[in-house]
Amino acid sequence: MTVYHKDLKKRWHDLSLMEQLANVGSEVERALNWQEKGNLEYTVISFERSLELLDYTTEEMDDFYRLKELKRLREVLVDYFAGQNIYHSSARLFRNYFYGFNYAASLSR
Repeated sequence: MTVYHKDLKKRWHDLSLMEQLANVGSEVERALNWQEKGNLEYTVISFERSLELLDYTTEEMDDFYRLKELKRLREVLVDYFAGQNIYHSSARLFRNYFYGFNYAASLSR
């Protein structure tokens, strides 16, 4: 997988968890939008960027329950965009999931 955010990794952990997940959600939203437009190339790029940001978020996480949820989120994202969608996920589900993080991050600014 290509590394898209080379310089961001150093600054990523300065952001709150809400801001990190809001950024992940923005990439997922881009992937969903490109998927709806039928552009597979841009869908894959946005999807890979979202995984990269999610991995940055979880790499130094100590909280078992948060880590478990975020690893499951990664699994569901991979299943939806690159797998068989055995979890029966939908664009609406992802939009609803990430909406709260975007809203919380905007309140903290």
